[in-house]
Amino acid sequence: MAENVGDAVARTVRGLRNAHGWSLDQLAARSGLSKGVLVALEQARGNPNLGTLTRVAETLGVPLTRLVQVEEEPPFQLFPAGRHVVLWRGPSGGTGTLLAGSDPRPSVELWRWELRPGERRDSEAHTAGTREIIFVESGLLCLLVGEGRTKVPTGDATVFRGDRPHSYANESEEDVRFILTVMDP
Repeated sequence: MAENVGDAVARTVRGLRNAHGWSLDQLAARSGLSKGVLVALEQARGNPNLGTLTRVAETLGVPLTRLVQVEEEPPFQLFPAGRHVVLWRGPSGGTGTLLAGSDPRPSVELWRWELRPGERRDSEAHTAGTREIIFVESGLLCLLVGEGRTKVPTGDATVFRGDRPHSYANESEEDVRFILTVMDP
């Protein structure tokens, strides 16, 4: 049986509110709507007007169309090679390429990195609770997290806190290639 628009709005608002970590009271305060209106919205009761839906969408930072999508998410979201984006270029030709990402929070990003000898990518701390996973395809990666430092060789993987300053470095004479996943709560 197909989901109706009221159920879709209820599911989406509840999910987005939870993803922000907000209570109903916090969403009410931020949106200027009463808690009662939001409870009815999240329980798919009544018929919310366009003004209410617009305020909720703006407060949650999504387009209005997102609230009324009857289908949750398509079963597949394809990221063709032509859509991959190089977001970092090292001084010797290394790259950090964003391959795919999900939205909204919690979000996951998939990256492919190449560091030439002597290159280093420093990153500021991400949102509290962020975790990163690295799998080294080739070479020897030097990983620095806060005051900690470790070497990750070819074929090994590591999980670390991305909510601290961290760096990826190639201190060897060979290229380093690794896959990185960033999980942002």
